[in-house]
Amino acid sequence: MIRSCITVSLVEEARGGPFVFWDGLDDACQRSAALGFDAIEVFPPSPESIDPSQLKPLLERHQLKLAAVGTGAGWVKHRLSLTSGVEEERRQARAFVKGIIDVAAPFGASAIIGSMQGRWGDGVDKISALGHLAEALEELGQRAGTHGVPLFYEPLNRYETNLCNTMADGVRLLESLNSKDVLLLADLFHMNIEEQNIADALRQSGPHVGHIHFVDSNRRPATCGHLDYPPIAAALREIGFDGYACAEAFPYPDANAAAELTMNAFREFLT
Repeated sequence: MIRSCITVSLVEEARGGPFVFWDGLDDACQRSAALGFDAIEVFPPSPESIDPSQLKPLLERHQLKLAAVGTGAGWVKHRLSLTSGVEEERRQARAFVKGIIDVAAPFGASAIIGSMQGRWGDGVDKISALGHLAEALEELGQRAGTHGVPLFYEPLNRYETNLCNTMADGVRLLESLNSKDVLLLADLFHMNIEEQNIADALRQSGPHVGHIHFVDSNRRPATCGHLDYPPIAAALREIGFDGYACAEAFPYPDANAAAELTMNAFREFLT
């Protein structure tokens, strides 16, 4: 069974970005629960900014799960990249992700690697950058696996990275690893830019798909763009996807409306 999820950003530097809720965990949990969401996905400024002793009772009170925790602030706020040409910066980037894994995993949640994957150029050639990325995923996947959760790796569109843009790129990267604890995050916004056919790309990625960013073509909430959801939903059912479909969307036209639009679309297409 596919479960519903919605994003919460705690990173002030990212305000205006594609996250639905922005006014703290208490507010987000109350609104999410009221609309019937199963879980939240959190975008924190650092691992230390999440206090398990506060988050656990908050989730329990609202009968919510923590689905995933993003690492994007490692790049947005701290300018850390797993493929930096500077070894010490790569070490710091891996340490940041490890901190996110360690705080997320006790909740059964996965860390997400998206923007922290970086890109090649500026003194780092493509082969070296992909090598650094594979090395990081190997180490971090193993870290997640010891906690009993997967690590999520997200292919991004060409305007955000020049490493892995399609799901097929991501599958090739994952199949080069020894670790089996890294899965793909399939973001429908990025896929709309890069894939010939989103549904086919999901089918071909099959068991590698661990998490979905359920959003429309323009990064607005589902049904506010031009994506055709029935074939996407059919593909997810065909591959037996039973993870979270999470709204990583702009709060359009506002946060409450975005959350309600997402839940309506989730119920129409994914349940």
